[in-house]
Amino acid sequence: MGKDMQRALLWAILFTSCFLLWDNYQVYKGEKSFFHTEAVEQQAVADAASSVPTGKDIDATVPSAVAVKDPVVVETDRMKVTFDREGAVIVGTEMTLIPRQADWTEVGLAGLILDRKPAENLGNVDLLEITKNRTYVAQSGLVGGNFPNHKDQYKLVSQKLSMGDADKLDVIFEATKGGVTVKKTYTFNRGHYGIDVSTEVVNNSGVAIQPSAYYQLTRDGGKPEGESSMYSTYTGPAFYSDEEKFQKLEFGDIADNSASFEKFTNNGWLAMVQHHFVSAWVPANGEERENYAREVSKNLYSVGTLVKLGTIESGKSVTDKAVLYSGPQDQDRLEQIAPGLELVVDYGWLTFLAKPIYWLLSFLYGIVGNWGWAIVLLTCIVKAILYPVSAAGYRSMARMKEVTPRMKQLQDRYKDDKQRLNQAMMELYRTEKINPVGGCLPIMLQIPVFLALYWVLQGSVELRGAPWVLWVHDLAMPDPWFVLPAIMAVTMFLQILLNPKPTDPTQARMMYIMPIVFSVMFFVFASGLVLYWLTNNVLSILQQWWINKTIAAERAKRLQS
Repeated sequence: MGKDMQRALLWAILFTSCFLLWDNYQVYKGEKSFFHTEAVEQQAVADAASSVPTGKDIDATVPSAVAVKDPVVVETDRMKVTFDREGAVIVGTEMTLIPRQADWTEVGLAGLILDRKPAENLGNVDLLEITKNRTYVAQSGLVGGNFPNHKDQYKLVSQKLSMGDADKLDVIFEATKGGVTVKKTYTFNRGHYGIDVSTEVVNNSGVAIQPSAYYQLTRDGGKPEGESSMYSTYTGPAFYSDEEKFQKLEFGDIADNSASFEKFTNNGWLAMVQHHFVSAWVPANGEERENYAREVSKNLYSVGTLVKLGTIESGKSVTDKAVLYSGPQDQDRLEQIAPGLELVVDYGWLTFLAKPIYWLLSFLYGIVGNWGWAIVLLTCIVKAILYPVSAAGYRSMARMKEVTPRMKQLQDRYKDDKQRLNQAMMELYRTEKINPVGGCLPIMLQIPVFLALYWVLQGSVELRGAPWVLWVHDLAMPDPWFVLPAIMAVTMFLQILLNPKPTDPTQARMMYIMPIVFSVMFFVFASGLVLYWLTNNVLSILQQWWINKTIAAERAKRLQS
């Protein structure tokens, strides 16, 4: 590698390291990360006239952020669900199998070792909830007339509220208003976070009615409690339709009525998304509907959809079905519930590369049963794919190491004639079959994979709390004892010893500083990410050692002949 190329690469690595440290510091202060993914909706939607009721019809039915007076608590094998008899709406979903995580930056580096609370002492994750600081509920009801909605009192019909050993549990509520009876049946299935919701409308009013059913999620605009301050993730509403695909909405855009999304469709879903978790309403496919998003009060937002139920004659009934999902972003399960629902997993701008990496990681996990070893195997596979390119680069570096004394002689000979020095260097490269940029390619090709894996570790709930060995109990969190970053720094020093030493003393000093800079930077990275880079370094050292040994043997053989 030429002197100018070495200097450029070193400055690029140093700049990247400083930029990533600065970006983490910005997030720590509460600012948005440079990598934060903004809302992607850019399409214009026509404000067409419609005969169905609009979102304004339920403006008066605003939830109050107060404790539920007479809650109904349902227990399944995976969560504890709290209903409010007012509206028969869900105001709480506790993930009984998923503990909360502490943000290690809250206690600092020393606290990470000495004072970090064990997960079992932090309680379970609450997704839907009504507290002093959080309003997040799932609501449904009827509009288009004097019908029961989520502000009317419902009667609990069911007696059984615990799933126990059963595979299915039905919880039924019922309310009558204006001669119209609404019967809501929530069906819980063992092993699932999705809830089948059936809304039966019985018309005994004496006249024909044309109601619409609404399904909405109401949430404040705050970030989830306990979210790490070391990275920025998306929190907010999202819509999906076959016409416009996945569309995010920022709370601020909803507040100033500038949010753009597909309003009239007969398919898709709506959701509230946050890091690792999602709540979503999925109406039956093929139903004509109108999507809406609005600010119902200061820092309180609703997104929902209105579904036409058609004309219901007196004495007749109609049943509408939908699925309410409130749980972790399990991609396999979300794909089964609705097309595109797995897109709520936020992989940032490297989604096209992160998704196949996640698929391969999941496949490897199915073989070895441990996400840490799956990362090690993934690194080996990536290294094998890039072997021809990296081998060529390491051969160039090995040959360059051998000709370093000759390069020094050329620099001394032509120190006052830069043009002649460059010509002599290029001639030396041609003679010795050295590619001056060959040593850069292995590193440059690894960077996209590294960044994509960063998003996979950050965005995939499957890796949340996943252990590897001994002290590494969560691959999505930093190494609590900084062992992996320290070992990685050692491997970087070994790589420096195997590489040709720069003839410029300043470059040589920078080469020895870089392992320290990288190890400090990796203190705040997920331990799974450090494990990937560490494994890559070990494989690179073995590969380069073998190539150096082979080239030395070839040169010795030529000298003997």
